[in-house]
Amino acid sequence: MQDFLPTGTSEMRRLGWRELDVLLVTGDAYVDHPSFGAALLGRWLLHAGFRVGIVAQPGWTALDDMARMGRPRLCVGLTAGSLDSMLAHYTAFRKKRTDDAYTPGGSAGARPNRATLVYATLARQAFPGVPVVIGGIEASMRRASHYDFWSDALRRSILLDSKADLLVYGMGERAILDVCRRLQATATANGEMRTALRAGLLHGIPGTAYAVSGRDAALMWAQTCAWRLPSHEEIEAEPDRLMEATLMLERQVHQGTFATIQASGARAVVFTPPAAPLATAELDALYALPFTRRAHPGCKGPVPALESVRFSVTTHRGCAGGCTFCSLAPHQGRQIASRSAESLLAEVRELTRHSLWKGSVSDVGGPSANMWNSACRGDPAACTRVSCLVPAPCPAFKPAQTELARLLDSIAAIQGVRHVRVASGIRHDLAAREPAYLRRLIRRFVGGQLKLAPEHCREHVLALMRKPSFERFEECVRVFQRLSRQSGKEQYIVPYLISAFPGTTDADMRELRKWLDRRHWRPQQVQCFIPLPGTVAAAMYFGGLAPDGSRIHVPRTDAERLRQHHILIGPTGRTRSGRRR
Repeated sequence: MQDFLPTGTSEMRRLGWRELDVLLVTGDAYVDHPSFGAALLGRWLLHAGFRVGIVAQPGWTALDDMARMGRPRLCVGLTAGSLDSMLAHYTAFRKKRTDDAYTPGGSAGARPNRATLVYATLARQAFPGVPVVIGGIEASMRRASHYDFWSDALRRSILLDSKADLLVYGMGERAILDVCRRLQATATANGEMRTALRAGLLHGIPGTAYAVSGRDAALMWAQTCAWRLPSHEEIEAEPDRLMEATLMLERQVHQGTFATIQASGARAVVFTPPAAPLATAELDALYALPFTRRAHPGCKGPVPALESVRFSVTTHRGCAGGCTFCSLAPHQGRQIASRSAESLLAEVRELTRHSLWKGSVSDVGGPSANMWNSACRGDPAACTRVSCLVPAPCPAFKPAQTELARLLDSIAAIQGVRHVRVASGIRHDLAAREPAYLRRLIRRFVGGQLKLAPEHCREHVLALMRKPSFERFEECVRVFQRLSRQSGKEQYIVPYLISAFPGTTDADMRELRKWLDRRHWRPQQVQCFIPLPGTVAAAMYFGGLAPDGSRIHVPRTDAERLRQHHILIGPTGRTRSGRRR
């Protein structure tokens, strides 16, 4: 078993490699765990027969780190890391963060601002002529013209700014494997890589974006059924049109049947239809790869993000909710792709043999804890809903929470497992529909606190967020408290709340505060709204309008945003969130 992918020439020599096929560059520390994208894709490509190396958090004032393993034969794949690099660096009030959970020792400053752009420049300088492919959450959510909160400006596609050869959006296993196989065939045939790239070698791969001339874009519009997004210049002139573009891209990800094109100056970006989610057997094979669940020995200090997920288990991908402020559904899709129960049980058995195992599975979940094995019985290509769950769950969406409860019981029964926890947030609108699941969860798998995300209490704000009615949250709270009492357990709900969301006024925040005061709750998880690139909520913030085109109030100044935030977190005599005196 290869413990780690090589990060230097000495490790390459031990493997007998003279050169790499693929160099992966990441803004995160190199952690060999399936929650870290570079490690996941690196293992995936290695399993497919490619020689892969990883450069983690390279310096950006010289080429030494980038070039230390030599010129890769096929391509360089770049990601800013698990977070948008600007979000990793700055708070909701644009203050510099002092820590970074994805860096050894938790230290800030190990990656540059706009890391994708910086790394792409370094790669082109270090390896002239080698194809550069960008991906990860930063590239995925910035693939089209987008509002950038940190510069308070509209920015064009990151593909154009980076001058990369291709952008992979969404979960990248299928796309990056297709990229490498096409490049491999070309390199084997004649070595004329650049000529093949100019001829469109990488065009048309599902789940990617590539740049063409304005003339070629006009021909594509005339000859195909591709949708035309408002151009970058049109959005600059009419900020309302960012909403139009965002909703079209959202629909493309969900329906998955058409390409879209966006002009920007003399060029245009073509977005192919999304790649199909990995099937259950493919996900099982991916997560069965021999991850060590350790940070690379070269890491100087523990990586905080690893410590919280080392013994967690990912059950599925995708989120059916489609919340307007969240990147999960735009990035992973609304279709749920689940692993088999057999695969999950096998992974936990493997965890019990890890040298650092102490008996606890810290989380069994995914983008949400209770969507595993949920399925749509309809046709996504014909669906016009923006959420499978809001304003009410779609009749075609079938959750499998009773089956999930049995899975949790089976994991808990594995020899060597002392505790199983569900730390991922659950969808309370789904959980309340199946009391048997909620009862099992509360009695056996809640470690004293249950994370729920009502976000607000005002119905018009919840509608803008695409969150369920507040009645669903109150119903879940009542069931939770009753079942906790019956079980003789002192347990609390941790509510996730958002301040200063588009459409929210001070009066709305005071109503939420009053609700909390009546229950003697002090919120511990309050996030002042950040308009994340590519989300519907960012378009709401930028244009000052709701998805239906109606005008809304937007808390835009830092003074108003801070005032709304302090309405919730100001000093009181209340006790902990969810705990009654």
